[in-house]
Amino acid sequence: MNTEPGGRSDSTQRSAASPKTGGAPDPAFAQRFARTREDHASETAEDYVELIDQLHREQGEARVVDIAARLGVSHVTASRTIARLQKDGLVTARKYRAIFLTELGVALARESRRRHAVVLDFLRALGVGDVQAHLDAEGIEHHTSPETLAAMERFLRGSETR
Repeated sequence: MNTEPGGRSDSTQRSAASPKTGGAPDPAFAQRFARTREDHASETAEDYVELIDQLHREQGEARVVDIAARLGVSHVTASRTIARLQKDGLVTARKYRAIFLTELGVALARESRRRHAVVLDFLRALGVGDVQAHLDAEGIEHHTSPETLAAMERFLRGSETR
């Protein structure tokens, strides 16, 4: 089996094309990955609002310089992302001032924290070590459907009674 640069095998390439469409990409195949692409789009916003909320609780304010330092990004990247979050109605910000979450931002931060806690507890219940569970939960939380999250919560409730 040949593998092209980037790791896609010939069989993966073939499965993306539909014989019905004469080798054109199969819309059903692409649809399977649509949610993942949507999740990636909201992942940054969720990370930022979670961090802004955490900074307010820890320090009483959230500044671009603090956000950039915590996330390991440049000041410019953090500023641009904050501007996007402002357009999306998640934060309020003025130049050289602290950043505040809107009601929508607070709700998103709360939900992100809840999802993170459920995934983290689930991984720990499976026996994943604390450090690795924290690392994995940070990525998994953004890609967990409500159905899967509810199943994790049921599992955790059941494991409490065992």
